[in-house]
Formats: sequence, structure tokens, C-alpha cells
Amino acid sequence: MKRNRLTAAFAKGTPALVCFITAGDGDTAANLDALVEGGADVIELGMPFTDPMADGPAIQAANLRSLGAGTRTTDVLAIACAFRGRHPGVPLVLMGYANTMTCPDPATFAAMAVNAGVDGIICVDIPPEEADTLAPFRDYGLDVIRLATPTTDAARLPAVLEGASGFLYYVSVAGITGLQQAAQASIEDAVGKLKAATDLPIAVGFGVRTPEQAAQIARVADGVVVGSAIVELVGKHGMDAPGHVRAYIQSLSAALDAARKEVA
Repeated sequence: MKRNRLTAAFAKGTPALVCFITAGDGDTAANLDALVEGGADVIELGMPFTDPMADGPAIQAANLRSLGAGTRTTDVLAIACAFRGRHPGVPLVLMGYANTMTCPDPATFAAMAVNAGVDGIICVDIPPEEADTLAPFRDYGLDVIRLATPTTDAARLPAVLEGASGFLYYVSVAGITGLQQAAQASIEDAVGKLKAATDLPIAVGFGVRTPEQAAQIARVADGVVVGSAIVELVGKHGMDAPGHVRAYIQSLSAALDAARKEVA
């Protein structure tokens, strides 16, 4: 079953390294391979969109580069399908916005995603109150990964967790991607509260850049999400990015390995 890949990535009892890149930006296939070769445990593949409201300048620019190159939903799914053929055991999650994930309708998109070998989706701008929109994704066996933030209080958290699966993505700052990092103490406090409310793995992202930051988070969370720093490498190096991406991911993976040994 498709869900086993994502479940297995977090079932090792050690923090997973979750890595994001934007589909259609640079040599996506080579960059995806570089992520896996570097030690990524889970891949988030961003679907380019003109108005990515949760994303900072780096990912906004990547979206525009991708769209400028002509990337469409069918291209993203083709990239996913080819990735699945090369990496049958690596979890792949599509991350994007409702405009791209509900056209022509949610059921049709869900069926196409499953056929492409996708394991789950993160739809940034559909709140829990509109969860019925994503029901077809669950019906097709896709994990629907929800977002919790520093403003998600105890009264709202049950609604966020309702119907969530795969893992819970904790957005560690009340802002957009890539521009700031939360204090470690606030992350530890938030992860503790989330773990008390759910058995889902907790992956922490937004603002994670250095191996040292990743290692600190790995000591308390089930996963560490890195995105903008990778996207910046793609933007800086273009078609020569894969080698730089691989080396960067290796540095993060080594830091997580060290943190895992400390925790053990």
C-alpha cells in the first residue's frame, strides 16, 4: 500500500529528514535524486502556483521560474511518476494550494496523484472547516497532512487533527517560509503539547537552514523539514544545482544522525 512508505519513514524511531523542492525549477529529476542520495527520508514536491501565500521570497521566485518554464500540473505528476520509478521506497508528498489540487476536481486529481505514486498531500490553504473538500484524497488512500502553527491553541487543535494522517507538520513561526527561525525553547514546548494530543509523528519546519538548527530540532521532534535553503541552492546554481544540493543534504543528514545517537 502507498501509505506504508510514509509510515515507515517515521517508524524507525529516529527523526526523519523531510526535504522540499519546487517541481519544474531547474533539473527537478536530478535534484530529487540528489535529495535521496544525500539522505532525505521524505520528499515534498512543491506544485508551482502564482500566489503561494505561505511562502517567502525564495519559494515565490522558484514558483515563478517554474511557471515561466511552462510547468503545469500534468508535468508535476509526470515528475512524480518518474521519481517513483527510480525510487520505489521513498515517500513522496505533493505540497501546494487549493487552486492546483482541486482542478479539475478533487477526486480526479487524487486519482492522478495515486497513479503517479504520490503518498500524501499538503494543501496549505484549505482549513479544517473545509475538510470535506479533501475527502476524495483520503478515499484514494492518500495521506492528508495537516499544518499546526504557534497560534493553534488547545481549542482548535482537535479540528486540525481530525482526519489528519501521515504526519503533522508544525509550522514553527507565525509567518512565511525562509525568513525567520523560532527559538528552540518554543519549538520544544509546542512539540510537547502536540505529542500529548496525537500519536501522529511531528515534523517541524519553516526557517530551518543549518545542520546545527536541524540537529537541535531532531532532539525533540519526529522530523525536520527543510525547504527554502534547498530552493535557494537551485535558484543560485541552476542546472548545476544537484551536486550542491546533495552536499547540503548530506550535511543535514549527518547532523541528524549525530542527534539521533545522542537521544539514543
